[in-house]
Amino acid sequence: MNVSENYRNAWESYWRETSDGRGQAIWDADPSLSAAPHSDLLLPHADTGRTIVDLGCGNGTQTRYLATRFARAVGVDLSHAAVEHARRAANGGPVEFQQLDLTDTDAVRALHQRLGDSHVYMRAVIHQSEPAARPAVAAAVAELIGTEGRAFVVELTSGSRDVLRRAASEPGGPGPKLQRVFHHGLKPADAPDEEIPQLLVKAGLTVLAEGGTTLPQTEHLADGTRIDLPARWFVLAGA
Repeated sequence: MNVSENYRNAWESYWRETSDGRGQAIWDADPSLSAAPHSDLLLPHADTGRTIVDLGCGNGTQTRYLATRFARAVGVDLSHAAVEHARRAANGGPVEFQQLDLTDTDAVRALHQRLGDSHVYMRAVIHQSEPAARPAVAAAVAELIGTEGRAFVVELTSGSRDVLRRAASEPGGPGPKLQRVFHHGLKPADAPDEEIPQLLVKAGLTVLAEGGTTLPQTEHLADGTRIDLPARWFVLAGA
């Protein structure tokens, strides 16, 4: 299957209307709060000599950091506009970006054939994917890591909905970055908590380690508190 046109268009319009520059997207946290601690959790299980593929890379902030920890980093995103953001920000650096629909089985397989068994970094992709597409997204992780790669997957939990509701119900309404998420019809924390591990296991993935965390955002509540969204992380191996 492929994602719906509405879903694809929502992400294209979001990234087209996002300006260049760090932190313009609400989830575009500094790597010190995201890819760095996540890499520390993955590295005990992963060979740094392999390529790492950042699924749903957006403007490539985390991908560029991953390139400093692994032999090679490749960022992929559904949105052509996001990939263009990422390429401009990389400015010819040692990273590669390409457009990829994770539900396009043939395209995912072709990437695996080109890169070989790779590591995967996937931050908050399944939870906002369309329900029918979620099994294919999990299967893409399994395809790309093969038997030798490892994956780090972190997804928002239902507790994030409470934080987002609080942010949206502030006297002045949601901040401009969160407002843009809602405006484009994107749906954060949409998947039930139990669905994520079930999808991963059904895709043939084995959980090596897991735990709770938060995903820091680039927007704050009116009282100055940073929006940190509750999440759960998994380190995964193939069958």
